[in-house]
Amino acid sequence: MTVTALNPLLIPSPTVSAFQLGPLTIRFYALCILAGIVIAVWLASRRLTARGGRPGAVLDIAMWAVPFGIAGGRLYHVVTDPELYFVPGRNPWNALKIWDGGLGIWGAIALGLLGAYIGCRRHQVSFTALIDAAAPGLLIAQGLGRWGNWFNNELYGDPTTAPWKLQIHQMDFSTGRAHLDAAGAPVVLGYFQPTFLYESLWCLAAAGVLLYLDKRFRLGAGSVFALYVVLYTAGRFVFELLRSDYANTILGLRVNTWVSGLLLLAGAAAFLLQRRKPRSCVEPGSTTGTSDKPAKPSAQGAPQ
Repeated sequence: MTVTALNPLLIPSPTVSAFQLGPLTIRFYALCILAGIVIAVWLASRRLTARGGRPGAVLDIAMWAVPFGIAGGRLYHVVTDPELYFVPGRNPWNALKIWDGGLGIWGAIALGLLGAYIGCRRHQVSFTALIDAAAPGLLIAQGLGRWGNWFNNELYGDPTTAPWKLQIHQMDFSTGRAHLDAAGAPVVLGYFQPTFLYESLWCLAAAGVLLYLDKRFRLGAGSVFALYVVLYTAGRFVFELLRSDYANTILGLRVNTWVSGLLLLAGAAAFLLQRRKPRSCVEPGSTTGTSDKPAKPSAQGAPQ
C-alpha cells in the first residue's frame, strides 16, 4: 500500500485501494468488512456462551446472517441511489459489483436480522439472546468497516483546514489506484472533514460503553440491542449532517439522516420498555434470564 508522506497537519489517504492476487483483485474495502465480521462473530460467540449458548452456535447462525446482511446492505444502497446504476450512461450490472463499495447499513441490519432469525430457528437458539450478545460486536464491525472508506478515499465532509483534515485523492476504481498527474504524482482533490474516522471512533467507543453497561447493570432481554440502535443512530445522525458526498434527500435532509432519526426514537422507546426485563439467555429456565421459548416441564413437573 502506498500512502502519501506523513504530514503532522493532515491525515493521509492511501493511493491504492486494491491489489492483485493471481487472477483475483483483492479490495481493501472488502478486507475491512471481513475483519469486522470475524471480530463480531468471535465476540458474539463469547457473549452468547456466557448466556448459556453452545460453542459454535454463533458461527452456525452467522452462515445465515452474514450473506443476508451483505445482500441487504447492497440492496438498500442500490434502491436509495438508483441513479448510480439505472440512468442513461450508467451500467446496471455495476449494481452487482459489491467489491467497489456501496453497502447501506440499514439494509444490512434488516436482512441480517432476518437471516439471524432463520439461523436461530434452525439451531434452536433464542433470537433475543443472540441479538443482545451480538450488539457490541456489530458496533466494532461497523467501526472497522469504515476504514474501507478510507482506502477508497470516500465518505468525507466539507473542505477544512483543521489539523486533522483528510487528504482525498482522485481514485480510479477500475484499477484500484489514484489517478496520476503529468509529473506522475497522485492527484489530490482536496482536504476534508474525516467523517469516516468520526464514525469509526464513535462506533468503537459505543461498543465499549455497551459492554460496560451490560456487565454493570445486566440489561434486560432485548434492551442491549435496543441500546445499540440508540448509540449508533445518535452518532450517525450527526455524521450524516457533516457529510458532503452525494446522497438523495427528503425535505433538504439526506435519506440516511431521516432513517437515523426515526430509528433513534424507536430504539429509545424499545430500550425503556425492555430494560427492566430479566436478562436474555439461550436455555429456558436458566438463572441468567429468559429465552424466547417457554420452559418445558420436566418429568418431575418442575421447569427445566
